[in-house]
Amino acid sequence: MSPTTQSRSAYGANSVRTPRGAEYALFARVTSGLKAADDTDPAAFPAMARAVSENQRLWAALAEDLMSDGNQLPVALRGQLISLSEFVRRHSLAVLGGRARLEALIDINTMIMKGLRGDVEAAA
Repeated sequence: MSPTTQSRSAYGANSVRTPRGAEYALFARVTSGLKAADDTDPAAFPAMARAVSENQRLWAALAEDLMSDGNQLPVALRGQLISLSEFVRRHSLAVLGGRARLEALIDINTMIMKGLRGDVEAAA
């Protein structure tokens, strides 16, 4: 399921959002969950793990869409985003293992959101 499809199911088929706006909203929701998670409190691990897992599902869906024949992004950008997806996967495992922090995942999602918003200068 592509991020756009996930967005439509999450926000309803009658949404007035553009596909880009729906993707932004999905990234914003997932990123908000990461920001609310506490990766320093062992008692908060279940909530943090859910937030990281939701982020991983988003990035896996994005990677699947990027590899599809119908994706219209330039090949070079698709490759870069797929590589970023793999980094997110590896870093997420490190976070869940207590070997890394959430900040990198939050920063990556924030940069993607800036790109979706068209804030290219701020995203660079």
